[in-house]
Amino acid sequence: MFSYTAVGTGDGGALKSDEFDIESGDALYPGIGHGENQLRWGFIRKVYGILAAQILLTTVISAVTVLYAPINDLLRGSSGFLLFLMFTPFILLWPLHVYQQRHPLNFIFLGLFTASLSLTVAVSCANVEGRIVLEALILTSAVVSALTGYTFWASKKGKDFSFLGPILFTSLFVLFMAGLIQVFFPLGSTSSTIYSSIGAIIFSGYIVYDTDNLIKRFTYDEYIWASVTLYLDVLNLFLTILRMLKQDN
Repeated sequence: MFSYTAVGTGDGGALKSDEFDIESGDALYPGIGHGENQLRWGFIRKVYGILAAQILLTTVISAVTVLYAPINDLLRGSSGFLLFLMFTPFILLWPLHVYQQRHPLNFIFLGLFTASLSLTVAVSCANVEGRIVLEALILTSAVVSALTGYTFWASKKGKDFSFLGPILFTSLFVLFMAGLIQVFFPLGSTSSTIYSSIGAIIFSGYIVYDTDNLIKRFTYDEYIWASVTLYLDVLNLFLTILRMLKQDN
């Protein structure tokens, strides 16, 4: 916890003018110094700025793909091209990780990664009614906002969510294996809804976990990787909610 530092004065000591008061409510979490707190806030604003740009790009690409029939038909009619787009983001993760600290290569690879992933999201949206897509978007926005606000509040109160890492990784691996099984043994509508619901819970947990990492553990030069992790959390949450709503209609 922070403590006030007294300096010698004629009246028996006074607080330093640059000393940080934890009671002011500006600290991200207990134990963080004033200078570190300011730097961390700047880092957080930068990450969320990049994340907002990624989400905006995804929204624009998805809207154009859904509304412009030739692009939509091209993606839906070419299974080979669609398969290529599905694997492209995984391929781009390697140079994105390697060059995450080298400007402007980091932003170039980030843009390519976001664009390629956005096209696959667009195909998913094109196969669903517009009303359901809007419902999924609203629900995702509400959940992300609530979980982000809660994580910042909880961190300020001294709570730590690093313990979620192994639990979420194991859960995600089980979810992935269950998804592979579905390829050969398709589930019914009820089972698919349950599967999507569990996926939504897992990615909601990842939003809390990665937001906690953003507040406490990501280094200042990992702004690209921090934005990628949060972007994937939000995108996967949206897709699982979309599938869940699709099954119910």
